[in-house]
Amino acid sequence: MIEISESGDKIGEKLLMLLNVQQRLVRVRGQVIELTAKEFDILALLLTHPKRVFTYELIMELVWNEDYTFYSKKAVSNHMSNLRKKLKVTPDALDYIKNIVGVGYKFEAL
Repeated sequence: MIEISESGDKIGEKLLMLLNVQQRLVRVRGQVIELTAKEFDILALLLTHPKRVFTYELIMELVWNEDYTFYSKKAVSNHMSNLRKKLKVTPDALDYIKNIVGVGYKFEAL
């Protein structure tokens, strides 16, 4: 289980995001977020390695478990776009997933 709070200190802080891998459950600001299997797997990958940049190819290899040459970067981009929309539960919510132009994506909570 991964928890992200406002200041990074879990004690006494308002919980911003919770990811429970065993239950395949995601909550943002207490709200359950419905994700597809691929969206969940991408989020779990990024959350377990915060601030690490994952290339499109590496995401394809680790999440799809297939050679990335069979897919386009657009497949990853589409999933990321959908995931970002779902995680933004309020207009002022943080954008957790950052695009590193021409390279890939990373998760950044604060």
